[in-house]
Amino acid sequence: MIPVVISGGSGTRLWPVSRVKMPKQFCELFDESLQTLSLKRAEKLGTPIVLTNLELKSLTEKNIKAAESKASVLYEPIAKNTAPAIAFLCRYLELAGKSSDVVSIFPSDHMIENEPGFLGVLAKAKDEASKGFVVTLGIKPSFPSTGYGYINTTSNKLNESVEVLSFKEKPTLEAASSYIKSGSYFWNAGIFIFKVSAMISHFKTKCPDVWKVASKIEKTHIDSGDLRAIYETFPNISIDYAIMEKLGSSEIRCIPCDIGWSDVGSWDAVSSMFTNNRKTDFVPVEVMSSNNFVQGLKNKIYAFIGIHNLVVVDTADALLISQKGLTQNVKDVVDHLKKMDHKVIREHTFEDRPWGRYEILREEEHFKSKVIHVNPGQQISYQSHNKREEHWVVTQGSGEVVLDDQVIPVKRGTYVKIPLKAKHRIRNTGKDTMEFIEVQTGDYFGEDDIIRYQDDYKRV
Repeated sequence: MIPVVISGGSGTRLWPVSRVKMPKQFCELFDESLQTLSLKRAEKLGTPIVLTNLELKSLTEKNIKAAESKASVLYEPIAKNTAPAIAFLCRYLELAGKSSDVVSIFPSDHMIENEPGFLGVLAKAKDEASKGFVVTLGIKPSFPSTGYGYINTTSNKLNESVEVLSFKEKPTLEAASSYIKSGSYFWNAGIFIFKVSAMISHFKTKCPDVWKVASKIEKTHIDSGDLRAIYETFPNISIDYAIMEKLGSSEIRCIPCDIGWSDVGSWDAVSSMFTNNRKTDFVPVEVMSSNNFVQGLKNKIYAFIGIHNLVVVDTADALLISQKGLTQNVKDVVDHLKKMDHKVIREHTFEDRPWGRYEILREEEHFKSKVIHVNPGQQISYQSHNKREEHWVVTQGSGEVVLDDQVIPVKRGTYVKIPLKAKHRIRNTGKDTMEFIEVQTGDYFGEDDIIRYQDDYKRV
């Protein structure tokens, strides 16, 4: 079986921790990120493929390295929903001569607490997929959710392959309650298992517009700029609408299961898993208070007096406070901030880069300061700025600064001035992470004031 971890998302449902440039699968919500957990589960099935888009390249590669995973990565040039993504995957595997292989598709941002049960279900799913069925996992519902889609089956038996009668989109509360009472409806977790050739056949007959585009992709396009021109012609459609809801009873099977699944889709969901899955870096102090959840900053004390049932999410530049049970409405907050075009929905005060990470310490009209970490053996691009000069003080590690082609050895305590328009870079030649403080002075401090001349990560 080829396990495929699909990684995307807009980063809004768990705002302010999750953001467009740091979606929830990479966030440190638990002891390990959700994508790390997904990769470790997937590796029990085979060598994983991560299917993601180029905007998440740095985060993805950093995550794979940190997880010590053997996963390969297939990059979409732009996000076009799940049907084009899976068609692209199928075409990629077809070109690699793997049309007869069974593929399992997993979202990267889900939690599964009963891993042995999950692996047992997948073994049955693989057997069914080998017969030509497209198999989906149905999750036994624990409450009448209006936020999930449902799969209507012919049976309420768990861990057995059953026929699918229909798919139901997100229902009303009344409809969801009736589904729960019937016992034959299960949550659609977005986990699919199929033979590559079978899914290609379904694309050709049930969604030819998508396969028409996918069939144009050749091996030479995969890692080239030519792929984007093809990809832009894909229709934007989900795999559920394109394929799953069109499959007949002789083409699809569902395996209902109870595996401790959660899509971690709200802060209420996170708080419900808090006790068993997360170590805190802080101590909340409660006086005449109870049942409060805090996702807070390291080394910061949170005190509650006479309040109950709150979710508090604190980041460097945004604070969310909500009653428990209402955190799904964070989307309304994000929508409001979108209208304002506020940067807090897109990015944090820190950003991961291929060479390391930077964090903004302070930003004013007349200066901006950062702490920057460069990983061992890495270097920033050779660059210059037209609107600012920079002042670097090395606080940890050792390496070299290249300033207008002059190489300057640096270590802890070294100060280097980067004049306006001077070409410069810093490289870490040591075995430990290099840290330095950067103070920018000038009249503009945006990240777009960078002219790159050389770059190890092809950003020139």
